[in-house]
Amino acid sequence: MKKIKFISKLSLIAFALFATVSCSDDDDPVKQPETIAEIAAATPGFETLVAALDRAGLVETLDSPGAYTVFAPTNAAFQAFLTANNFANLNAVPVNVLKQVLLNHVVAGKNMSAGLTTGYVNTLATYGDTQLNLSMFINTTGGVNLNGVSKVTTPDINATNGVIHVVDAVIGLPTVVTFATADPSFSTLVAALTRESSFTYVSTLSKSVAPAPFTVFAPTNAAFGSLLTELGVANLAAIPTATLSATLNMHVVAGANVQSTALTNNMAITTLGGVITAKTTGGATLTDANNRVSKIVAVNVQAANGVIHVIDKVILPKLN
Repeated sequence: MKKIKFISKLSLIAFALFATVSCSDDDDPVKQPETIAEIAAATPGFETLVAALDRAGLVETLDSPGAYTVFAPTNAAFQAFLTANNFANLNAVPVNVLKQVLLNHVVAGKNMSAGLTTGYVNTLATYGDTQLNLSMFINTTGGVNLNGVSKVTTPDINATNGVIHVVDAVIGLPTVVTFATADPSFSTLVAALTRESSFTYVSTLSKSVAPAPFTVFAPTNAAFGSLLTELGVANLAAIPTATLSATLNMHVVAGANVQSTALTNNMAITTLGGVITAKTTGGATLTDANNRVSKIVAVNVQAANGVIHVIDKVILPKLN
């Protein structure tokens, strides 16, 4: 009997030790990946980004639950941005500007690099005092390029609330010119806007003050190709300067940021070159003075100084 009792006691002790070890293991949870804000704070090379987030009051946002994709500029990227914009240091950047610039690096949802495709997405930055989110053009040809100014150098740093992609340049607030030059489907439009040294389209459409904001109806490369055939000319250079200037003016509205939802059927739109008519029945279109119809094939590419709508046919002024 004594031997049996002794064995029983040993069994109880062994069970107790096993239970203690098991409970200890359960109480020591596996460390989870850190939040975006925590990773930035712990990573050398992000000191300026962390200081900027703190100054703009965005640390809590990137530390909170949710899912974000953050394109994170390095210290060197921030220094280049400050120098290019004549800021002595980070504290010289107005807080409201700094906040919007930082939000322009954040996209809702977790987007790993393999899932990124060429096209437009919305950032968390907004246009003026509205709730309209600014667009970002992602080009995945030959890596991941953002608005034609910033490249992902280190992708896919996982966080509990999203993912970080390191970038080599700060992504400034885009103008309508930013998207025209970043999106290769507008390369002929850019060539037209810059063909003559006397043209001031680029400098004008880069402004953030009057005559901004702008609404731009932007023809694609294919639209310009069709125009050359229609006019019976060999190339863009063969279009007379006065005709080209008058044509380009037909695609720009000054002093208005007209979203697609504001277009109504038979709406008269006054451009820099004359009046065109919007129709919304059966799909959004624009009719010029020659009764030529351009389809609006993409809408609401929102910049900080206006909005772009993509069209499939070049709008012409009244032809004699």
